[in-house]
Amino acid sequence: MSRDILRSLPTTADGNATALRALLDTQRSDFLASDAPSAAVRRDRIDRLVLLLTENADEFSAALNADFGNRPHGVNLLSEIAGILPDLTNTRRKLESWMRPERVRSSTLMGMPTVVEKKPLGVVGVIGPWNFPISLVVQPTASAFAAGNRVMIKFSEVTARTADLFAAKVTAYFDPTELTVVTGGAEVGAAFSALPFDHLFFTGSPRVGALVAATAGRNLVPVTLELGGKNPAVIAPEADIPAMAQRVMAARVANGGQICLCPDYAFVPRAKLDEFVSAAIEQGRKAASCEGPAGMVSIVDDKNFERVTALIDDARTHGATVLDTGTRLDRARRRMPPTVLLGVTDDMRIAGDEVFGPVLSVLPYDDIAEVCDYISRRPSPLAVYWFGPLGRGFDALRERTLSGGVSVNDFALHCAVMAAPFGGVGHSGSGAYHGKTGFDTFTHLRTVTTSKLPFSFAKLITPPYPTGLTGCLKAYLGWERRKAERRVAHAKSLPKPT
Repeated sequence: MSRDILRSLPTTADGNATALRALLDTQRSDFLASDAPSAAVRRDRIDRLVLLLTENADEFSAALNADFGNRPHGVNLLSEIAGILPDLTNTRRKLESWMRPERVRSSTLMGMPTVVEKKPLGVVGVIGPWNFPISLVVQPTASAFAAGNRVMIKFSEVTARTADLFAAKVTAYFDPTELTVVTGGAEVGAAFSALPFDHLFFTGSPRVGALVAATAGRNLVPVTLELGGKNPAVIAPEADIPAMAQRVMAARVANGGQICLCPDYAFVPRAKLDEFVSAAIEQGRKAASCEGPAGMVSIVDDKNFERVTALIDDARTHGATVLDTGTRLDRARRRMPPTVLLGVTDDMRIAGDEVFGPVLSVLPYDDIAEVCDYISRRPSPLAVYWFGPLGRGFDALRERTLSGGVSVNDFALHCAVMAAPFGGVGHSGSGAYHGKTGFDTFTHLRTVTTSKLPFSFAKLITPPYPTGLTGCLKAYLGWERRKAERRVAHAKSLPKPT
């Protein structure tokens, strides 16, 4: 299929599986017909991504503001563009060293010199979310480009203006055999997930992520899932309670609470509960008092607004105490006052559902052990937060809980360090990206080994078998058994840990 025909294919429409497959096939054909892209080509593609973002930053911000109803210009520039540029810049700078084959030194001594090649996979699919619709598709795209792949992006239909604008702009920077953007609703998303990509990267809810993984699994497509979950914040007994309460509440209302890393609930020492709640409500009141374009980010649409208000209503019906900042619930503009819930129990929907709104559940605790038990019995969250000085309590939290990452004394720090892996675990996702981890996610490590041995392994396991082979193998197994027996006996002689 020619590139002119490719450009004429619909990228918005009705989930036409044939048209989507044609987009994929053309990218794959061009990939297979070409050598693996050089470091210069990969850097150029990342540079054009940077230009796409920076040359159209104001237009993208205006579209985002229109999609949300209110999303301040500064928030858009930071979260969608400026915040990810360091990762793109670092990836561009280091990709050549990441591309180099690695020699396995021990293999040469064994007479089998081995090299691990870094091979591009082919065509990568990226499915983005609505809460950060640009940054959370561009970042994995940059990693896929660094690894030498072609990319197809599926934007969320919730932020349709942003999706349409990005799709229109991308054609000025990329040939569609390098990068193409697909927009449209759930039907398009389902058809996109069913394509036989070489890798599929999804950011979104656990519920949709499970569907995407199941669909991709029919084609044995490897999937990276960046999901979310019920992220806990734990306040240490020795913490500066007012200061930490303000930080937790600020994190809870960031982007209107519509961030997969927002703390969903906070464990507070029982004796400090009133002090924490008072400071959290005051921080929420400050955020809610800002009006106009610089005010709080609106809930993205009516559906999500009603979902969050229903969670609050359900909690109230089941006996929770609902405390807010006193500012008016504004359905017309989808403005919701920052809210604190007390007395949350497991029979309330909000105890299990990810909120994605400015609502914080606050739970008292008496001992860190009960906090660890509560967290560890539930699906692993994307983040665990500790607020206060480090010590035994923090050590216990690290040892006894599992999460995608941990941040101490502030919001989403482990995600902001772009050289470190970022991802979930279990219910909050699988796989990771950022920095070299992103490059590795979209790379196949191919082992190439050459024999310089004076004998053939194939002949060792083919009749007639070499004389003495069985005796040599038995001697080796006996040697390994005796070493293991000595280690086990030594371990039994050591004092039991307390």
